[in-house]
Amino acid sequence: MTRRVTLTFDNGPTPTVTPAVLDILGQRGIATTFFVIGGKLKEPAATTLATRAHASGHWIGNHTMTHSVAFGDRTDADYAAHEIEDTQALIGPLAHPDKLFRPYGKSGRIGPHLLSRAAGSILLAKRYCSILWSSVPGDWRDPDGWVERAVADVTAQDWTVVVLHDIDGACLARLPDFLDRLDDLGVELRQDFPDDVVLTRAGLPVSLSDAYIADL
Repeated sequence: MTRRVTLTFDNGPTPTVTPAVLDILGQRGIATTFFVIGGKLKEPAATTLATRAHASGHWIGNHTMTHSVAFGDRTDADYAAHEIEDTQALIGPLAHPDKLFRPYGKSGRIGPHLLSRAAGSILLAKRYCSILWSSVPGDWRDPDGWVERAVADVTAQDWTVVVLHDIDGACLARLPDFLDRLDDLGVELRQDFPDDVVLTRAGLPVSLSDAYIADL
């Protein structure tokens, strides 16, 4: 059985990092998703990078406006609308047709902090495709040691959705090493997502459950 891996990059675009990440991916013909921070897109340099990523075949997803307070920790509807909808407006024509969105996970944790009722209602009503993850190897905490954890996750699962970060002091230095390791494992690199990490799609729940919503 060939294992599958979907690579994603969160928290950019970062002018000091994202260009090199795009170069590495381009040299290897790898297509991924960049889940961008809305606030960063207010800077022209970051918008230019998102445009470059999109033109290179990568998907652009929404990773909230501020990446600061999880929806479960601030449940009012105005906050959810600002974090989700205002970011989507900044992404504009770069958006994937499925309106890809990833909630703030507080260091990659899974739990009821991920969503509020208000956030869940927006994701369903506005037909977002909400994406979680199955590997968060902690590149931002341990830029030297994250590769080994990521490889362990990949070898333990049939289809792994890996979260890396195109920010300073994270995945960049060892990204080529990781991609070499994936080559050695013979994995199939995918750009799409398995249903087990998709909370909502096209206005319908997929793997959404009460376990992801704080204020039921």
